[in-house]
Amino acid sequence: MSAAAALVRLPVWRARMVMCALLAAFAVLAGRSLYLQSMRTDFLQEKGEARYSRVLQILGTRGRILDRNGEALAISTPVQSVWAIPGDVEATPAQLKKLAGLLGAEPLELRKKLADRSRDFVYLKRQISPEQAAQVARLALPGIYQHGEYRRYYPGGEVTAHVVGFTGVDEAGQEGIELASQATLGGVPGSRRVIKDRLGRVVEDVESIRAAQDGQDLTLAIDGKIQSLAFAALKSAVAAHKAKAGALVAIDVRTGEVLALANLPSFNPNNRARLSGAQLRNRVLTDVFEPGSTLKPFTVALGLESGKVTPSSAIHIGASGLRIANYTIHDPHPQATLSLAQVIQKSSNVGAARIALALHRDDLWQLFHNAGFGVPPQLGFPGEAAGKLRPASTWRPVEQATMAYGHGISVSLMQLARAYTMFARDGELIPVTLLKSPQTAPGTRVLSARTARDVRAMLELAVQPGGTAPRARIMGWRVAGKTGTAHKQENGGYAADRYIASFVGLAPASNPRLVIAVMIDEPSAGQYYGGVVAAPVFAQVAQGALRLLGVPHDAPPEPVPLPGEGEEAREST
Repeated sequence: MSAAAALVRLPVWRARMVMCALLAAFAVLAGRSLYLQSMRTDFLQEKGEARYSRVLQILGTRGRILDRNGEALAISTPVQSVWAIPGDVEATPAQLKKLAGLLGAEPLELRKKLADRSRDFVYLKRQISPEQAAQVARLALPGIYQHGEYRRYYPGGEVTAHVVGFTGVDEAGQEGIELASQATLGGVPGSRRVIKDRLGRVVEDVESIRAAQDGQDLTLAIDGKIQSLAFAALKSAVAAHKAKAGALVAIDVRTGEVLALANLPSFNPNNRARLSGAQLRNRVLTDVFEPGSTLKPFTVALGLESGKVTPSSAIHIGASGLRIANYTIHDPHPQATLSLAQVIQKSSNVGAARIALALHRDDLWQLFHNAGFGVPPQLGFPGEAAGKLRPASTWRPVEQATMAYGHGISVSLMQLARAYTMFARDGELIPVTLLKSPQTAPGTRVLSARTARDVRAMLELAVQPGGTAPRARIMGWRVAGKTGTAHKQENGGYAADRYIASFVGLAPASNPRLVIAVMIDEPSAGQYYGGVVAAPVFAQVAQGALRLLGVPHDAPPEPVPLPGEGEEAREST
């Protein structure tokens, strides 16, 4: 058979069918093209713009945080961030190693970030210094780019760390005022549309979609000089007494402004590489403790208000103490009787307990509640503690007695300092604020003016020779105050050798301007009484603060001698 005979002749219709299929396909393509170009121009435009058009976010400058005198406590400084398009990066191993060194990164880590070449964007390092940015730019590596950002800087460092707080890498507040006032400080970001080339470079600014709004500056009540003084005094005391921690707050009793708020341990908000939870705690506001004898003035005040006692009353103490059920309350140096003022001056547990038991427990609870215990101080600060004030209906007689000298109740140092403003303000309790407020704060009357003045006079006796806090006296001004020494709670009971020493004072006593509260946690250098450990811190801060504020003297400007033998009463714990 010939080759020609072996060929199979195809039917004519099959060729025509293939031709028709090809024509139909061309017709569909032509129709689709016509449809897209005439009816779906927006779709094509969108796809085209996606190749070169980008919408960039424009961050507003974060507002500054200032102290009451206009000194900066937090500012935003311009920095650069380095990013890359992995698929476009062209670099030798030596160049990558040099880049990693400039960015402070491990070469292996850098290679991992650049390994996924399908990604269009990856940060290599956020917020580097201008000097580092210039060195990176000089490498001129394809696919490696930079853009401007802002980094928060805190001139006060550890001194103001617990007040100001800090922001994250994206300048959003994470702690302190930075977090509490995020809405005010942060502003509103804007956006703009740009055209980029294939290397990611902006070649044309098309339009502004929304203008960025800068954050507002915030002026705090904090006085930078008083804050530095308070921090230094607290740091010295914590170190000298080998304490676990310490806290201090100073309040202007005219306005309720917090002029100083210091905590130890502290941290540097500019370098948080090794930050721990203990350093972050704002102990003035978040930590609660049993206030001990600093609560006795409130018990005495209620006794005076109710008429159960008068300033001339004699309180029976006795050598055997006060027995309630199976519990006996003792004083370290018992006497047969004490005057009402001596109950404060000598810090008598028995005296305070006898007064409390003569009162109705609901009235005592109400006074504590009206003084601000058991409720947050409403500063708007993250983590404010309410403390613990159990309902009066749950108090047994022994609890009512021990509550009189600060056991069975827990408060924060801020609550305690604020409560003492009613002795400084002739019976008015004022709200406190961390923001500058030059207006006189409106107060809520808790005690009569006469009762408040009587208690203030007793508190002044407590810092005189024979009281528990003669080390709180200062040159040129009369002061008043009360010490506190309490065993720390542990496993449902009280630790035998762990204490919290505290002191709350008013100055000048004749016309108070400041309330300063100090707490030293677990002093372990041999001394643990509030009059020895905490009162000297008050004296140092009050002396400097009154001088800085220009408060007139109400006592001779003569050196105050340290208490001699027998001039300092030992406080009950």
